[in-house]
Amino acid sequence: MPPLLVVRSCPPFGRSGHSEGQPGGQERDAQELLDAVERGRADAMMPGPRAAFVAGRLAQRRFAAELLEVPPSKLTVDYSCPRCGTGAHISHGRPGYSVTGPGARSTAAPLLLSLSRSSGWTLLAAVVHPEPGLRLGVDVEDPARTDFAGFDDVALAPAERRELQGRPARALPRERARFWARKEAWLKMTGDGLRTAPDTLEVLHRAGLRDLAPAETGMPQDLAAAVALSLGTRFSAPDRRPN
Repeated sequence: MPPLLVVRSCPPFGRSGHSEGQPGGQERDAQELLDAVERGRADAMMPGPRAAFVAGRLAQRRFAAELLEVPPSKLTVDYSCPRCGTGAHISHGRPGYSVTGPGARSTAAPLLLSLSRSSGWTLLAAVVHPEPGLRLGVDVEDPARTDFAGFDDVALAPAERRELQGRPARALPRERARFWARKEAWLKMTGDGLRTAPDTLEVLHRAGLRDLAPAETGMPQDLAAAVALSLGTRFSAPDRRPN
């Protein structure tokens, strides 16, 4: 049976229903659940970005723990970065966890993860027990971030720019955000990130890459989202239970 994709969104900080929406709740949860390397990264941020980062990491940890059927406290970050390597000392790059089991032994969690944030929302995607070599990327974008002169020349491939010709001006920010979400999701999946020039990556027709509709993500209609999954995996109806 092909692996199953699970998608979940979390509303902006203070609206999720967890204790992090209460005064001091998020900080308490961060101290109890996040690893030292994650807390250290958070401490280097300004208050607004810090709150969004911590909320996203807490949501991701709870999401992973639920899928793995373990307590969140049993997870240790195990991120991988093409430049920095893999392990508990890294808090950026491709998300991952190790699971502490009996005898304090840790094993890599059988889980693919991807996370994206925009306009306070967090979008999460996962595949449990993935096949070897499977890769996953997800992204969400606010059209307001694409509504500036020169975006097309820097971000869009020639075929994508042609696709926008003749579209009403009011529709362009949304279409640009859709293309950008697709690019980010694909580059997260491959691990290339923005080392690949966006205008050289055409995302109109790529197997394993598709838009995520608001009905699937539970996010506002104005946000654009996409998921990329390497070939051989089917897309399923997402899990949208409250996080």
